Amino acid sequence: MYFVNYTGPFGFIKPWTAVRDSETFSQQFLTPSIVAGMERKLFPDLLSETYGLYKIKRHRLSYKQISHQQEQIQPRGWNKKNNNFFRKYSIIVRGVLIEPVLYLGFDNEQDAVHAAKQHICLCRNEDILFPGRKILEVPEKEFDTQEDFFNGFELVFEQTDQSFLVGYNRFDNNAPMYGWLKVVGNPVKHIC
Repeated sequence: MYFVNYTGPFGFIKPWTAVRDSETFSQQFLTPSIVAGMERKLFPDLLSETYGLYKIKRHRLSYKQISHQQEQIQPRGWNKKNNNFFRKYSIIVRGVLIEPVLYLGFDNEQDAVHAAKQHICLCRNEDILFPGRKILEVPEKEFDTQEDFFNGFELVFEQTDQSFLVGYNRFDNNAPMYGWLKVVGNPVKHIC
């Protein structure tokens, strides 16, 4: 397989559980819809294809720490009081990954070369990750066993007895999406 390494100063993963993320801690792994969005950004010709993953075969994410930051939001709905419409404000806590490292794996070198010429974002446009200089050709078995080099979280998009609910596919009648978390090495880097 061919792997492209992306790094940046920070990155945000939108939790699929919204304000309940403290229960599932979904901000440390990439859901199928996030990976599909990255794939469509890297390969816009896939925008006309049905929902699914076509080119990104593997991924792995690690980071230095998560910085919790407060954010002011407004709900979508409107309230009415004394013939005035208004939207209340709320404060939520969002986790931002500090110094994320992401590996994306491709079956062929041509797709990896194409991806390595572009930046990506995890979920928020201002959190840009840039590709490394080299494309790594590594057997898939080594990607799973070299803990010092390819450490991180990888959500494997399949339903097994280890799987848990990771979201709902809005492109497929809100069908549940499942995956199981593969943890290789130490995904949270030591701060020196």
